[in-house]
Amino acid sequence: MEDKRDDVVSNRPTKVYSDESVAIQIPETAHQISSDSWFQAGFVLTTGINSVYVLGYPGAVMVPLGWVGGVVGLILATLISLNANALIAMLHEFGGKRHIRYRDLAGFIYGPKAYSLTWLLQYVNLFMINVGYVILAGQALKAVYVLFRDDDAMKLPYFIAMAGVACGLFAICIPHLSALRIWLGFSTFFSLAYIAIAFALSLRDGIRAPPRDYSIPGSDISRVFTTIGASASLVFAFNTGMLPEIQPAVKNMMKGLYFQFTVGVVPLYAVAFMGYWAYGNDADAYLLNSVHGPVWVKAFANISACLQSVIALHIFASPMYEFLDTKYGIKGSALAVKNLAFRVVVRGGYIAVTTLLAAALPFIGDFMSLTGAISTFPLTFILANHMYLVAKGNKLTSMQKSWHWLNVIVFSIMSAAAAVAALRLIAVDSKHYSIFADV
Repeated sequence: MEDKRDDVVSNRPTKVYSDESVAIQIPETAHQISSDSWFQAGFVLTTGINSVYVLGYPGAVMVPLGWVGGVVGLILATLISLNANALIAMLHEFGGKRHIRYRDLAGFIYGPKAYSLTWLLQYVNLFMINVGYVILAGQALKAVYVLFRDDDAMKLPYFIAMAGVACGLFAICIPHLSALRIWLGFSTFFSLAYIAIAFALSLRDGIRAPPRDYSIPGSDISRVFTTIGASASLVFAFNTGMLPEIQPAVKNMMKGLYFQFTVGVVPLYAVAFMGYWAYGNDADAYLLNSVHGPVWVKAFANISACLQSVIALHIFASPMYEFLDTKYGIKGSALAVKNLAFRVVVRGGYIAVTTLLAAALPFIGDFMSLTGAISTFPLTFILANHMYLVAKGNKLTSMQKSWHWLNVIVFSIMSAAAAVAALRLIAVDSKHYSIFADV
């Protein structure tokens, strides 16, 4: 059966999905697929939600929403995201075919235009996520530098450039997503390190600190925009935009999702709530900048954050790597001169562009909001629900159809509103910071 294969299938003929009006050529992947256990799939997903982005949630989510909005919002986002991702998992094998890319599934259901549009949205989503990872890795390196030598001699763009070099080297060394394996263990260790340290030091600071201000800051109009932007950050927190690309069998995909949305969300909740409790509205956009404690402990946490960002970026860049490797027939030994040279040039170039944009516009909260608005909402909620409607058709009850249409309409409105709010936020920040700013 197809879902049990563990070979590299780039030498197989191209699939053609067609009906009376459309024909889409779907190339077989040049990467190894379908050999990963549900446990590895679960760790890939959990790595995504417990990445260094969690250190920004006290400031990016809790501060604009407050206790009630933040707690309720995170719980609702968890449940709604699980439901939306489960829809995609259930369509992973549909129409007698196994769809190993999000765009393949959309193309099979809708046709060529949807195939191209879905790839564009997914590319934007993953590219923006990767820009954020480079920014976060650079911020972590700068935080280490400041701990030992706070003289402003080294600016944030320099550290972002260093982080970009590390990300590029890692991308060259790891040929495909399944090859991460032991690196997922390192990623989990690094995640637990900075999450545990951030939690413990925030708890200590919170116990010692005077009463904090938990009121939602800003004027009435600014609160509206920041609330909408925080909602986009909520959905950004839980959704990878690349579920089919992880490519285990369907039952393994569902097990991975259940692992992600149960055990996997606990660290995220812990950091978001503890960070906000300890510092209130003064919670920094990068929580490790707010905590107080031994220098070596903070340095270890920041180094862990940097290294985990390098691994997490590779996960979210993998669909682009797979596309390029498949398009240009990069197969066989990862150490072959041709394959190694290709990765150096192409992946190195991709990371270089990502790093340049990260250094030029290092506003991490803005990226989270804008990415959630223009790609995470459409991919994860709007498209998932509508594809399920089209795919299942008359098999759904009228109540089920109404539920999915409600999701499509509500998230379409939220997506448009969140995009406006995010663009406003970028415009405001652009007035305060110049290009290549040292924030």
